[in-house]
Amino acid sequence: ASGLALIFLRHTPPVGSAVVCYGVTDLAAGPDLPNEVRRLQAQLPVVGRILSSPLVRCLRLAEALGAARGLEVTVDHRLRELDFGAWEGRVWDNIPRAEIDAWAADLMGARPHGGETVAELAARVGAALEGAAETAPATLVVTHMGVIRAALAQAGRAGAWEARLPFGGWVDI
Repeated sequence: ASGLALIFLRHTPPVGSAVVCYGVTDLAAGPDLPNEVRRLQAQLPVVGRILSSPLVRCLRLAEALGAARGLEVTVDHRLRELDFGAWEGRVWDNIPRAEIDAWAADLMGARPHGGETVAELAARVGAALEGAAETAPATLVVTHMGVIRAALAQAGRAGAWEARLPFGGWVDI
């Protein structure tokens, strides 16, 4: 093992996210972003590279951390969240139970929303992470919960697809 780590940082709370299904919906970073950046800047380990999802809720955070650390941000579209298709922007309680049940019954392969399957997400995340840890001392990946779960699964972590991380939380892989 090279010892080079990938640090996966979940974006901070976006605007309007509380009860809505949002994947590729480009929600703005929330008003607490400056405070979150200060907290993360103080707590995150040293990194040599920053990768980011193109979605604004990740990119603004990545850019602010990059500016604070003198690092450029590399945007990788493969690090965006799952495309929930027809569910995007809908209140979770308004999505038909049968559709959610069908998705839960075949998490990797179902697409009752018409968007991406979880297997497709996992494949693109796997491709994005090929060689991502080549920079010493570590690479910071600013992204989404679905992408983090896919990365954990690829790393063989138990319970990866059920993993939870708070907004602005991170995990090393």
